[in-house]
Amino acid sequence: MSERPVVVVGGPTAGGKSALSLAIAEKFGGTVINADSMQVYRDLPILTAQPGPETLSRAPHRLYGLLEADDKCSAGRWRDLAVAEIGAASDAGRVPIVVGGTGLYLRALISGLHRMPAVPAEVRARLNARLASEGAPALHAELLRDDPETAERLLPSDSQRIVRALEILVHTGRGQTAWQRGAEAEKPAELRFFTITLLPPRETLYDACNRRFAEMLDAGAEDELRRFSANAPADSPLWKAVGVDPVRRHLAGEIAREEMTELGRRDTRRYAKRQLTWLRHQIITDLAVLEKFSEIDEDIIFSKISTFLLTST
Repeated sequence: MSERPVVVVGGPTAGGKSALSLAIAEKFGGTVINADSMQVYRDLPILTAQPGPETLSRAPHRLYGLLEADDKCSAGRWRDLAVAEIGAASDAGRVPIVVGGTGLYLRALISGLHRMPAVPAEVRARLNARLASEGAPALHAELLRDDPETAERLLPSDSQRIVRALEILVHTGRGQTAWQRGAEAEKPAELRFFTITLLPPRETLYDACNRRFAEMLDAGAEDELRRFSANAPADSPLWKAVGVDPVRRHLAGEIAREEMTELGRRDTRRYAKRQLTWLRHQIITDLAVLEKFSEIDEDIIFSKISTFLLTST
């Protein structure tokens, strides 16, 4: 069985991924498949920078706005969804184009995931109850005592990952990091990848981050979060989306609008910086694009994709 070709476009927030992916989709008859951990959710399309109606009308887009706010999407779950969409696109004669900046999702698809033990629901429920009553720092301290190797990789506020690490430890008596070292990676399905990584100059990227947050506010981000806050579950992953916290604090009357704007811009820049670092060190790329988006020569990219697709048949 021949391997199915997949184009991957990775890069930091505001780095031009969506526009490039759309151009590739229009050129090659592609389907754009989301690899952003926040854009899989239905709520907060403005604050998570999901593609708008005009973009969606120009090419098929999949795995955007899929989940409810109280749902959880792990890298493994996303990978299964993405593999299914890749297969559907290929069967329809379209080129699958996976686009996003969630590095763990991209690595899960390209390199595979480690097999981790299944944990009974009651173990997770007990830990989540403790999380609600004791708080994430207390659980992190326990993890630091019993599995310091894993705990040192996690922030004391990262409740979701702390609970995941503790549930593995409690159920198996073995730390998450130890499991990851000893487990075999699940290799991806019969797929062949051409990976494009956007790595624009930092100054250019930071300017784009500043503009993006301002555009979100102009598009109605405050009203969007106000509506979301009325019924949103307290443990929704969307509360961790970049830009949400300063807008939430402003709506609560804790900070002025000017401070909200500055904090939102700052948080967006910091997130983009972390993404750049991760992508440079964790993703093996076939084509690194170092120019700012307005200077990208799409013909060069299209030529390389054409060659890749020809050699995949």
